[in-house]
Amino acid sequence: MAVLPMFPLGSVLLPSVLLPLHVFEPRYRALVHECLLGDREFGVVLIERGSEVGGGDQRTDVGTVARILEAVELPDGRWALGAVGTRRFRVRRWLPDDPYPRAEVEDWPDPDDPAGLTEERARTVAALRRVLARTAELGEPSAPATEDLADDPVLASYQAVALGPFGPADAQLLLAAPTARRRLVALEALLVEEEAFLAQRLALAGADDPEDFPTGDANPGD
Repeated sequence: MAVLPMFPLGSVLLPSVLLPLHVFEPRYRALVHECLLGDREFGVVLIERGSEVGGGDQRTDVGTVARILEAVELPDGRWALGAVGTRRFRVRRWLPDDPYPRAEVEDWPDPDDPAGLTEERARTVAALRRVLARTAELGEPSAPATEDLADDPVLASYQAVALGPFGPADAQLLLAAPTARRRLVALEALLVEEEAFLAQRLALAGADDPEDFPTGDANPGD
């Protein structure tokens, strides 16, 4: 186990996914300084209840290690950070928030053999592409349906969560799946359900299209 500086957020960070951060609270400015003097790593966990600012929040016990790639200190002491998720961990014990949140953590790698997950990856990626395409067809913001995902099924499972239409609660449940296989199976099921919902919306939108109705040019009295 290791002691890791912690940055609780209202969103879920996943391995291989980029994390831009604007750091303004004094305690997290101190965290950034310490990280830059060390291995440039900190932990990110989801705030289940409470606020990102001020403390007193309730935090999840599964998160992702973030590694700082870029750090720019602004004239007023704030920081603009670019970080990336590297690996997930489990919190074993929270330590006092002094001077910033810290916890004893252990790495929690996915135990699967990636070579055995090729079919699950292919089905999940196909379902994700269909969902993204239908979302775009509705004119709503989404990632491109042609977005490349990693060949490694474990990394692809995390990237699919980040690209999919999932809120923080669902993303956290998927991050905390005990294996990549379980994550991919759950992902596919959620995406198939979302695809069906989007198909219904598209059908309703098509039925409401004025081009689908008669023009009314005929005279009923003729």
